[in-house]
Amino acid sequence: MKRRTLLRKREFTVFGLIVVLAVVFSLTTERFLSVSNLTNLLLQLAGTAIAAIGMTMIIITGGIDVSIGSMLGMSSVVAGKLLMGSAPVFSVVLAAMGVGLLMGLVNGFLIAYGKIPPIIVTLGMLNIIRSLLFQLLGGRWVSGIPPAIRVIGLGKWLGIPISMWITVILIVFFSYFLNSRSLGRAIYALGNNPEAARVSGVNLAKTTLFVYTVTGILVGFAGLIYVARTGIVQTNTGTGFELEVIAAVVLGGTSILGGKGTVIGSLLGAFLVGIIKNGMVLLNVPALSEGLVIGALILVSVVIDVVRARGERL
Repeated sequence: MKRRTLLRKREFTVFGLIVVLAVVFSLTTERFLSVSNLTNLLLQLAGTAIAAIGMTMIIITGGIDVSIGSMLGMSSVVAGKLLMGSAPVFSVVLAAMGVGLLMGLVNGFLIAYGKIPPIIVTLGMLNIIRSLLFQLLGGRWVSGIPPAIRVIGLGKWLGIPISMWITVILIVFFSYFLNSRSLGRAIYALGNNPEAARVSGVNLAKTTLFVYTVTGILVGFAGLIYVARTGIVQTNTGTGFELEVIAAVVLGGTSILGGKGTVIGSLLGAFLVGIIKNGMVLLNVPALSEGLVIGALILVSVVIDVVRARGERL
């Protein structure tokens, strides 16, 4: 019985796909298993996985946030400009996360108290922030970032990128939070049945505000990691990031209908998306095909989710 339950878990399926793809790419390209390529893969995964923690909580509540790509861009710009102005690293970290908090708070407030659908609020926020980014940068890049911050994006400990260690700590913390704290259980209750959750004492508005605000903070930190890793900020920084994160979350088993999901599953989903992108680059597949593959994976995951939900109701 336990074996059957394990095989039915989406996390197990995703892990199996990761193993299969790793074998396929290692057989088709010599560079896939090289230390430099695997390190680069982990460096690029950290930001996606951190943002996926917040997106997991949002989707569990039945919501969505398509503005996180623009939010990552704005946090990166603020961090980059402060670093170029010789601001202390600690202040830059707080500023990047603070900007993310503010944008997440606005999203959460409009959704929770304005009763506006999440897709409308976050789509509007996506465009507003992107316009502000163009105004702030004037079409120019922020480059020549001081080396003091680069350790967060490029530093290693025991051969593993520091950003990935931070990601693992956050995954462990939020797994405990969602499973063992009353607010974590309230997030699941809200996604399963809002009315039942309200009757049982869950404050729906505050819970919604919480998940969008925390996601903003996490995306702000992901923006800081992006600056620390790349050393530059462009006007299109973060474009398409939201699709990558949503793909990681739904592939990892979080139900787009709400009420189900784990941050560990989203971490595995981020690995799956990252390996697919990395393998396609090594195989010289055109970059435009990445969006096609990720979009198709999202659609397949959602269809599986809907079919499974209908089967459970029968």
